[in-house]
Amino acid sequence: MKGDENPTAKALKKMSDEELIKRAKKFSNRYCVGDGKDFKLKNFSTTPKKTFGPEDKSTFKEALEQGIDALAELQEVLYAQDKWALLVIFQAMDAAGKDGAIKHVLSGINPQGCHVTSFKAPNAEELDHDFLWRCIKELPERGKIGIFNRSYYEEVLVVRVHEGILKNQKLPQNLVTKKIWEERLEDIQSFEKHLHRNGTKVIKIFLNVSKEEQKQRFLERINEPDKNWKFNSGDIEERGYWDQYMKAYEDAIRKTSTKNSPWYVIPADDKPYARIAVASAIIHALAEMDLTFPTLSPDEVGRLQEMKKTLLEEKL
Repeated sequence: MKGDENPTAKALKKMSDEELIKRAKKFSNRYCVGDGKDFKLKNFSTTPKKTFGPEDKSTFKEALEQGIDALAELQEVLYAQDKWALLVIFQAMDAAGKDGAIKHVLSGINPQGCHVTSFKAPNAEELDHDFLWRCIKELPERGKIGIFNRSYYEEVLVVRVHEGILKNQKLPQNLVTKKIWEERLEDIQSFEKHLHRNGTKVIKIFLNVSKEEQKQRFLERINEPDKNWKFNSGDIEERGYWDQYMKAYEDAIRKTSTKNSPWYVIPADDKPYARIAVASAIIHALAEMDLTFPTLSPDEVGRLQEMKKTLLEEKL
């Protein structure tokens, strides 16, 4: 009921856009790696420091709604300005909540200004190109937000954990050396630097779920008929490589997180909290672009006034 609404939720409703963006920046900074030189995954928890009870449900709901509204407004200016593009990359273990985060956080954005691409195992055509090629084809154009559900990072994650996959990538044998993962990470960092220098801001989001929480979500998918379709027997096999994946993620984040193209390691055991953190990170990225609506020249303003006069004098 309205009268029972959480005081924090009420305060969020009264918050100005400027204050909301300021708070989103501060909140997302908790999970921003920035320069990954000294990054260690163990320093980032899978659960938020503060836990919330059922009474905080309205706060979560209001915070996410406010974030969605702020994203919609920033995306409109991004589209109108037509100078920057934003690429948001989601990476995570199975059942960490990538699909749900994308669905909820981007629910209020104009579909014309946003494009989501999900990357599966590469097909024959993609294997005939370098490992970045299929992602380059899907990069967002200026004025738009691109979402990658998995990405070229799979080439230093799943391919690294299952090195047998490398044999199917048609690389000359003399190029498959012990340094291949280091070289690929260097290529990725250089690629993201290139994108930033050409007006595409890149942020990477790792939804950091615990092994125990993943287990519970897998059981939920098995026990609830409506969720059976989400479960894949291969998920259990991949779970057996948990430690190898964590090492691969840590190395990838350490060597590719930079000030301009940072990683956000977001606690994902609590889905509502994770979605707010994701929205905050995207708001932060857009706010850094110094977005403004285009302004017209005096001549263009004059022509608009002439057209206005014509419309007002028009007889229907």
